Amino acid sequence: MTEAEQTTGTPGSGAAADAPGGVKGGRRIGALLVVAAFAYLLDLGSKLLVVAKLEHHDAIEVFGTWLQFEVIRNRGAAFGIGEAMTIVFTVIASAVIVVIARIARKLYSLPWAIALGLLLGGALGNLTDRLFRSPGGFEGGVVDFIAPAHFAVFNLADSAIVCGGFLIVILSFRGLDPDGTVHND
Repeated sequence: MTEAEQTTGTPGSGAAADAPGGVKGGRRIGALLVVAAFAYLLDLGSKLLVVAKLEHHDAIEVFGTWLQFEVIRNRGAAFGIGEAMTIVFTVIASAVIVVIARIARKLYSLPWAIALGLLLGGALGNLTDRLFRSPGGFEGGVVDFIAPAHFAVFNLADSAIVCGGFLIVILSFRGLDPDGTVHND
C-alpha cells in the first residue's frame, strides 16, 4: 500500500486489494469462523472434561499452589462480580455476537478476523454455559477451572475474550480498521 492510500484511508492492505472480486474478504470471514469454532470447541471440550473428571473433587495442583485446576460454577462476571445479574451477562454476550456479525460483513483484515474470532468463540462458550448449565434458562453458571494463585478462577473462553480484546486494542492503536483501512494520524 502506498503512503497516499494509507493517509486517505483507502481500504485494502496489499493482499486484500490484490484479490479479484473481493475473494479475500470472504476468506477473512472464513478465518473469523475458523478461529471462533476452534476457541469455542476447545472451551467446550475442556469444560466437559473438567466437569466429568474434576467437579466435586479436590483441586489438582498443576504447578504447586501457583496454578491449580479447581472447578467452580460462576453465575457472575469476572471475579464473581454480579452474581445476581446473570441475565444481563447473557444479554451482553448475545449483543457481542450480533456486533461481531455486523462487523464481519466488512471484514478484510486477517488480524481483525483473528481478534473477532477469539471474541466470538469465547462469547459463545460462556453463553452456552449460561443457556444450558444448571439452573438453565439464561441463568446457568459458567464453568471456571483455571485457578492461578491470588487471582480469579477462569476458563478458556475467558482467555479467548481477553486475548481478542487485547489484540483489538493493539490493532486500534496501530490504526488498522476491520475493513483493512490503515490510518496514520
